[in-house]
Amino acid sequence: MPTATPPKKKLWLKKQPMMRKVEIALLPSLIGAVYFFGWRSLAMVLWVAAVGYATEYFMSKKRNDSVTEAVFVTSLLLGLSLPPTIPFWQAGVGAFVAILFGKEVFGGFPRNVFNPAIVGRAFLYVCFPVDMTSRFTAVWNGIPGGLAHWSARLQLDGMDAVSAATPMWSRRDFGFETSLWDLITGNIGELFTGSDGVQRALVAGSVGEVSALLVLLGGGYLLWTKTAQWRLTVSTLAGAIVASAAFRYLLGADAVPPVLWTLGSGAMLYAAFFMVTDPITAPKNKSAQWIYGSFIGILIVFLRWKAVFAGAVAFAILLGNTLAPTLEMIYKARKQKLAAKKGAKA
Repeated sequence: MPTATPPKKKLWLKKQPMMRKVEIALLPSLIGAVYFFGWRSLAMVLWVAAVGYATEYFMSKKRNDSVTEAVFVTSLLLGLSLPPTIPFWQAGVGAFVAILFGKEVFGGFPRNVFNPAIVGRAFLYVCFPVDMTSRFTAVWNGIPGGLAHWSARLQLDGMDAVSAATPMWSRRDFGFETSLWDLITGNIGELFTGSDGVQRALVAGSVGEVSALLVLLGGGYLLWTKTAQWRLTVSTLAGAIVASAAFRYLLGADAVPPVLWTLGSGAMLYAAFFMVTDPITAPKNKSAQWIYGSFIGILIVFLRWKAVFAGAVAFAILLGNTLAPTLEMIYKARKQKLAAKKGAKA
């Protein structure tokens, strides 16, 4: 009698070359995180990856499937978008929520509707607002920078940086504008006196979003290798440019920064290159991609201007993710209608 073929052993990881390119593109920001904030940042990202992998492994095993390499992209994106002093347990909770509720509840990759990393970050933002918004620190600078330190820089000019503000917060709420060059290089950390007369510490944001230059290096690699859809990046930045110019110069909103400052500050570039371009949650139709990216770019600027929290990127992207299926349906129906008209004429 013929012997039954034994079932194939599931791979521990389903390799995805496209995801590997995203991981490579994030390396400059990861190296920058260590340089600016110390080795704890790397440990935190690795911890997020471990929790994310364990969560997806448990769920994929239940459906007799393998873990996808995309879990490490999600972990990197989430880990690099967190503050340098966030407790490890909170980072782990964010990773668990990102994978379980951002992806696995939909059936795993590639069935998710929302960007998993953004789901995890938004959850932490809402549940732990103090640790996510008021525990930022100044960067280590010079040589060897954070490479000689385990944790982030907690003192500035001999003073504990208790009362602090990121470049976005300090400009909007206290009238202090960080130089564009410092935003590009990531050299963020000084004492300043705000419009209210109170001295504060200017601190950097999340560990992977400090230097616009490093984000541009990784983002440029994505576009050069055609890993990311350029229309999504360009439309997001175009939407932000138009919104900044319109709100600032047409409506006279001085709280809205100049265009170049908007592009170089906070998580704008990080979002445009790495978050908005998620191929699963973004629309596939070319025309829909222009609307989708523009919508997110405009919303980021608007929420930074009007919302209580200046960091509006996560919520803008989640709203964009919600809009994406509708855009796809609209353009699909339009395409079918045009095809029907063309067939009737023929």
